[in-house]
Amino acid sequence: MPRMTKLLLRLQAAATAADRRHGIGFGYGPGRRHQLPLRNASAAAHGSRFAACFVRCLLLLAAAATALALALSLHRPDRAAAYDGAGSTRGFAVVINTWKRHALLRRSVAHYAGCAGVDAVHVVWSEPRAPPESLRRSIFNSTRRGNVRFVINQGDSLNNRFRPIRGLATDAVFSVDDDLIVPCSTLRFAYSVWRSAPTAMVGFVPRMHWLADPRSDTKEYRYGSWWSVWWTGTYSMVLSKASFFHRKYLDLYTNRMPPFIREYVNENRNCEDIAMSFLVANVTGAPPIWVQGRIYEIGSSGISSLKGHSLQRSRCLNAFAAMYGHMPLVATTVKAVDSRGSWLW
Repeated sequence: MPRMTKLLLRLQAAATAADRRHGIGFGYGPGRRHQLPLRNASAAAHGSRFAACFVRCLLLLAAAATALALALSLHRPDRAAAYDGAGSTRGFAVVINTWKRHALLRRSVAHYAGCAGVDAVHVVWSEPRAPPESLRRSIFNSTRRGNVRFVINQGDSLNNRFRPIRGLATDAVFSVDDDLIVPCSTLRFAYSVWRSAPTAMVGFVPRMHWLADPRSDTKEYRYGSWWSVWWTGTYSMVLSKASFFHRKYLDLYTNRMPPFIREYVNENRNCEDIAMSFLVANVTGAPPIWVQGRIYEIGSSGISSLKGHSLQRSRCLNAFAAMYGHMPLVATTVKAVDSRGSWLW
């Protein structure tokens, strides 16, 4: 600000000097001792007017820049605060779904508990036995006290990952599998994307639904894997194995969604993530948001590796569409990219 003030004063002085030299402003008249020849008077007048106007334009630009700088300084947000779009500055909760992979769980919890912006890590536990004391001790010793909590469920169900969590302190929930690691910086960027659209699902694993035969009157859908998304650039789901969503969807999924959808998930042991995508799309009427970012799989097996997985997912699409009475999923080609780490625009 002092430099801008000095610049304004210099420009004002230059404008005043130009006025006096060329007869612009006070004190100009026939009484001056040095008069320009008559034939050069018109050209001199035009030149002096141009010089004075040029200087005044610089003054106006400098004044505008000063005002803008002042406005920005008064309204600059606090970058250290983690605002979640709903009045909270508590960051987000990480909800890890796990099943008999204790070594992977240790690595995953230790990673996410150390990320900036994480309020707490909630481990969804659905195994028949309670977490071993050795597992609890090793996890608690490697993280901040009180930062990790086990959510104990009585039965084994994929629906457990979407049960409401008592004591959840944040609106933002990051749902993730125990075998996926998202770098902290990438996670924070995705969180900032979610803050801009807190009713949407925001995630790293996009998928698509396709009409089996667009010309047919029968609406039969097929599940599009990553390769269809890569080929077309189009998606309609982001899987809950690595995605942000608002905590209200935990209550809607467990207590408001048609119960036969949860029953279908239990019977087939699949598609709870598709069910959540249907729920959010049906509530918002909008597509999810795919965040481009490198994530790491530290496990080697899962439901998606089983034979006939894509066929089962296609059956889920058609079953859920029939239960809803329509297809709520909305396709999009939008992708959020952190330009700070991108070489190509």
